[in-house]
Amino acid sequence: MIKLVATDIDGTIFIPEKEFTQGVKDCIKRLSQKGIKVVLVTGRMNAAASKIAQDLGLNTPVVSYQGGLVVENGKTLYERYLTEDQTKRILDWACAEKIHINLYNNDILYSESDCYEVQRYCNNLHTERTIKPFNEIKKDKINKLLAIDYSNPDRITRYEKELQEIFPDLYIVKSTPYFLEFSNPEASKKCAVEFLQNYWGLEKEEILTIGDQNNDIALLQAGGVKVAMGNATDELKAIADYITESVYNDGFVHAMKKFCF
Repeated sequence: MIKLVATDIDGTIFIPEKEFTQGVKDCIKRLSQKGIKVVLVTGRMNAAASKIAQDLGLNTPVVSYQGGLVVENGKTLYERYLTEDQTKRILDWACAEKIHINLYNNDILYSESDCYEVQRYCNNLHTERTIKPFNEIKKDKINKLLAIDYSNPDRITRYEKELQEIFPDLYIVKSTPYFLEFSNPEASKKCAVEFLQNYWGLEKEEILTIGDQNNDIALLQAGGVKVAMGNATDELKAIADYITESVYNDGFVHAMKKFCF
């Protein structure tokens, strides 16, 4: 019996750059009424993810920053940050490669300039930004760094493979074709879901995980039932137990009907 549904947001329950369907909203409400815990597991910042959870009527913990932060009703249950040295090395690399970086410190998004990349990112995700030189920011709680290249996604794919050797002490993952994320090695979706599994005393077989992108590989690995969206990457589909419909056809709802209702 499924007792926990750990779900990605964008491309899984949220149509990119649009909204939730009524079917998804009704399904999540029905899951909660049935006593199944629904937890949002996302690369988004906690401030943005918590608002989405509230809009969906959820009072369960929210997993943000790929698993680097787990917050329940304002209380931090789990957190993992980048060190100042790790942050400096990534910023030096980004400067040399001339690639845009979003820096997240203490749940605030910083960009050094109000450029196209950060404008598009914030407009799509309805997220606020702070423009400030990185050398003026106190880097005491770096949640993650995000490299963005909207014009050349092949560059992001290449970096994901190359940088594993350059930064072996980091968790590096492509979360969309345009985004490459850098975080603490214990800040993965798998680590966060396993923390909640222990927190609630669940068996792995009681957990359903569902997502669509490569950063959800770690998420699916934490589930006893692994579901990939119809719009998922080939890499994610390869490890899934079940491939549902796409996000545009309420794939989340179809999967819940199969495994939870």
